[in-house]
Order: sequence, then structure tokens, then C-alpha cells
Amino acid sequence: MRMSRLFLRTLRDDPSDAEVDSHRLLVRAGYIRKVAAGIYSWLPLGHRVLRRVEQIVREEMDAAGAQELLLPIIQPLELWQRTGRDKAYGPLMFKLTDRKETGFALAPTAEEVITATVAGEYGSYRDLPVNLYQFGWKYRDELRPRFGLLRSREFLMKDAYSFDADIEGLKVSYKQMYDAYHRVFERCGLSFRPVEAQAGEIGGDVNHEFMAVAAVGEDDFVWCRNCDYAANVEAAVRAAPAPTAVGDGPQPDAMAPEHTPDLPGIKGVAEFLSVEPGQMLKCIAFDVDGEMGLALVPGDREVNPYALNRALAGRKVRLWDDADFDAHPDVPKGYIGPHFPGATVRVADPVVAVYTGDGWVTGANTVDHHVRHALFGRDFEVDSFADLVTVVTGDPCPRCGAPLSVDRGIEVGHTFQLGTKYSVALGAEYTDEKGAQHPMVMGCYGIGVSRVVAAVVEEHHDDSGLTWPAALAPFAVHLLSLPGKGEAAPEVRAAADRLYDELRAAGVEVLYDDRDQSPGVKFADADLLGMPTQLVLGAKGLARGVVERKDRGSGERDEVALDAVVGVISGS
Repeated sequence: MRMSRLFLRTLRDDPSDAEVDSHRLLVRAGYIRKVAAGIYSWLPLGHRVLRRVEQIVREEMDAAGAQELLLPIIQPLELWQRTGRDKAYGPLMFKLTDRKETGFALAPTAEEVITATVAGEYGSYRDLPVNLYQFGWKYRDELRPRFGLLRSREFLMKDAYSFDADIEGLKVSYKQMYDAYHRVFERCGLSFRPVEAQAGEIGGDVNHEFMAVAAVGEDDFVWCRNCDYAANVEAAVRAAPAPTAVGDGPQPDAMAPEHTPDLPGIKGVAEFLSVEPGQMLKCIAFDVDGEMGLALVPGDREVNPYALNRALAGRKVRLWDDADFDAHPDVPKGYIGPHFPGATVRVADPVVAVYTGDGWVTGANTVDHHVRHALFGRDFEVDSFADLVTVVTGDPCPRCGAPLSVDRGIEVGHTFQLGTKYSVALGAEYTDEKGAQHPMVMGCYGIGVSRVVAAVVEEHHDDSGLTWPAALAPFAVHLLSLPGKGEAAPEVRAAADRLYDELRAAGVEVLYDDRDQSPGVKFADADLLGMPTQLVLGAKGLARGVVERKDRGSGERDEVALDAVVGVISGS
């Protein structure tokens, strides 16, 4: 492609709304352009990268035995109502009606329509297993689109769905997809890690997020450098000490009240009483099926609401907010103790039961007052223990005990063992050998294709611009013609034209800068656009019969004989 004909305008200044490098560089380099908040046009160079990611994913899906189809973007709202997910997605879902007032939705995902499709075509155990996938644009009305392609309202996704006769079959299908995802992200040049995660609105018991490691990632994930343990921070746990009985050591003095005026927070009380935050016992109020509960954790830790939900599985749980305290003026916000009489459920982190030497400093259930020396088993009881705290760097790994690390990541893929949630709701059943009917057992596997592009840029760039991995680059080679103004200018142009034609004839994809621009502009654009190899032909090089070659990623330069360039680049 000649740059004189390419639909491209590079920008020298960063877009004013860009917060991350991928957004900044993809706009500056003319790969994407903003149409509206969270909605982008993919210009020719960006579209080429998008299609390269798509092709890698397609090849690995096909190799894993999945079959490609195409599902509609506009889906009947009635399908979503049957699963209840229209309410679960709420304002995130774009909804519309046709002229007959029939409700539809712009697909945020495709579990409903694919399940209904398979239910209408297959009904025998002989039909299973089957794995179907598509590439489709998805729509979610994000409250605050940001970070360019990382949190947008329109995005390209590959979603695959497996249908099996039983759980054992699902495990096989899941492993095939799990392995294929590793190959996809390796080929895309990403540093990534699969982590255990929460299922969210999709559902399912077993699932993994594939996180591309990036400082600007929106999600924290926890991993062990000593073993293969990794989890989203919402799902992560740490090895906790076993509860210790009260009689195992000398007991502290009886609880003693302390006047702590206008000090409802951990930090202020700790400073006032000259104790460490970790010596304080935090009592977090929550609602469980309409009743008040307390979650007990050390004062230097935060309650993980997902862990609390796991601890009380099967019950409806949410942490209290200001409105709850306003509705219950008898509950002393900031001064609640574990022995508060209004709580009907008490769940504690295992650390709470470990003997601490001097007991806990905690709320006295009276405004402006705390107590010292509170001890589990003597001064208060709990109903159950569960790992309730959000994991932090340095916590022990639940598998090997080594210190855990917390890093930032970008979710580029997610796999789920769904089970029968959707097949039951939408009638996807099969008849077994004996004539009995059973719901199909499903798996779901998503890759954010457009998000992968942004994640790759976050990892592959420098101060000058993009540094695409060869597998994703729009073009393999960026050829720069520098004819200058001297007598040799026509010869340089002619030689560069010939080299361009010869490279293309050899099957090399070339971006040819034949524009009438200064060398400085051409060099800056070449670095900004980020093709893996740059070839520069100028008057001095032509006189010596050489072309200067630069590796964009490493910055290394050398010279290649003009008559050998095609063979060297094409590998022939």
C-alpha cells in the first residue's frame, strides 16, 4: 500500500480524552477515530490489525473442533426475559422496539440466542457434543466509557458455546477451549495469566479470566510466583491460620471501655489509642435476607463482598450503605462491636479467632466509645468462619504458602462452565439412549477481539509509538523512500518503486511511504505506526547499493545489499 493513497492522517498531539497509552497511540497513529463516547470507527490500518487478531482466534477455534456461525446483533427481548437476564443487565442493555412494539435488545452477549438456536436443531444424544462460535459486535451501555477500546460501548467479541450430554463431556470441551486460549494469546504476543474468577451475570461454577498483565488494567488479579495459583482479586483467597481456642494461652484482661470522641474510623482510633490498625476488629454491617449481619475482619483489611456472598451461599447478601444506617438510627455507625445485639448473623475471618495476646480493640456499640481486650469465645461468638478479606500482596498462597502478588491486568478472555442454567430456561434438551430427556450441559468462551488490540498496544509500545508483534502488524515492512532534492532524486524514487513491486511480488506485505514529505516526518510516522521492519532507501544508500534496515521493536539497525533485500525479507 502506498501511503500517498492510504486513508490515513497521523496526529502530533495526544487526544484530550486519552488516559491510557493504547487509546492515545491508536488515535494518534490513525488506527481508530472516536464517533461518540465509547464508540469508534476502525480505519484501514486498525481494521487490518483487528482482522489479524480475528484470524488467529478463528484458526485456533477451528483447530479445537468448533464451528463458526453468525448470530444476529438484534435479539428478541423475550429470550432474555425467559432467563431473567434482562433485569440482571438492567441499564447496561440497549433496548428497542420495532413498529409492532415488539421488544428487542442489542446483544451484550449471546447465550440466549445460541441456546434457542441449538434447541431448535438438536434433540438427541447422537448430536452431542457440539461447539459453535461467532465473531460479533456486542453492545453495553457503560455508564462511563473510558480507556478507549478497554471500556467501550461497542466491541468485537468472539463467543463460543459448547453443548454436551453431561458434566464429564463439558470438562473435556472446557479443557479444549482453555488450551486454545493459551495458544491464541501466545500468538498475539501477550503476557497473560488465566485466573480463577467470579462468573458475574453469565453464571456457572467454574470459570477463568485470561488477564493480560498491564499497569493500566482495570482489574486486580492475585498470583503466586512459586506455583500456578492465580485468581481475580474478587475470587482470590489466602491461606489463613486455623482458629485457636481461648484456653491455648494466657488471656487478656476483661474488656475495658475507652472514650473515643468523634473517631468512627479505624485510623483515627488506632492513633488515639496507640495501637496498630491490625489490632482492631472491624465489624461491617450487611443485610442478609432482610436481617442485619456482621462481617468481622481485622482493622487493616477490607471485606471482600464476593467472599461474603460465598460464605452465605443461597442467601441474598449486600453490604449496608448510608441509607441503611439512616433507617436504623439505633445502630452506631463506626462504633459497632461484634457483640451488637441487633445482629442475627455473624461471620468472621479465621484470623478473628486467633489469640492475639491482648485481645481486640473494637466498637463498644455506643457512639464515641470503643473497648479493649475483646476476645473471641469469651466476649463474643460467631456463627461461622470464612475467608472474608480482600487479598493483598504478601498474603500466603492457599496452595503452597509462598507470598502472593497483586498486579493489574486487562481481561482479554473469559471461559465458563455454565452447566444447565440456559438449557433449562430455554428448553435445550436431548433424548438419551433409553428415551429419557435431559438438559444439555453448556460451556461459554469469550475473547474480546477489539480489547486484545488495546492490550497488545499497552504491552508493545515505546516513547515513539507502536511496536507491533509480527503476527498482528498491519504490514510486515515499512519502506521509506528518501529521494531528497538532488540530481539522484528520480533514481531513488525509481529504485524504491522497483523494490516495493519486488517485495509485493514475493508475498511481502509492504507499507510504502512514497509521499512528498521530509525525512523527519517520514521517520516519525514510521515509528508511530509501528511496523516490525523499516527499510530506508536514500541517495547515499543507493550509490553504495544498500538499504538501511531497522528493527522497530529493538531499534537495532544494519544494512542489506539492495539486490538481496527481497530474499532476506521474504526468507527465500
